Amino acid sequence: MADDKKTPEENTETPETKGAEAEAPKAEETAEAAPEAKAETVTDLADLGAIAGDAPDADAKAIANNPATPLREQELDQQGRAYATGRRKDAVARVWVKPGKGTITVNGKDQETYFARPTLRLILDQPFAITERQGQYDVVATVRGGGLSGQAGAVKHGISQALSKYEPELRGTIKAAGFLTRDSRVVERKKYGKAKARKSFQFSKR
Repeated sequence: MADDKKTPEENTETPETKGAEAEAPKAEETAEAAPEAKAETVTDLADLGAIAGDAPDADAKAIANNPATPLREQELDQQGRAYATGRRKDAVARVWVKPGKGTITVNGKDQETYFARPTLRLILDQPFAITERQGQYDVVATVRGGGLSGQAGAVKHGISQALSKYEPELRGTIKAAGFLTRDSRVVERKKYGKAKARKSFQFSKR
């Protein structure tokens, strides 16, 4: 009985040491359980879909059944035409687009008469070509200012704007091609002491 009794010096256990000894086994148990939980999340691929709530087949069907609606509304006048203004260099074009057979009239003349060069007529056809709408719309345009090249660019800009207003779902395709952006390139001004903007006069040494 005398041996079982401890002196005050030998009895060094405190409430803090007892609590630390009790927490030590708990920490070991959590450390052992953590790798098992990680292993489950990594190896159980079948449960990942249920955890994330993903249903690829259902999402695909929902997307197919509910196509994205255009953010913009169709803009038409009283005659069922889409109107837009196009600009390029010093030329300004007013353009009206409506469903038809693909005829393009510029300042009261057919495009082949007004724009005799095939390259200029190719410029007018670019918005319809990228949207696969060739021969489906009639275009009436009036253009003022600039030369034939600038006027063709202005009409093309107006056609692109009007087509995106008539069919808003085509706006993304036309915008990706850069046809909705006004081309800001213009002729550089002439500089004093030079023949043109950059060209110099012939140098004479004497």
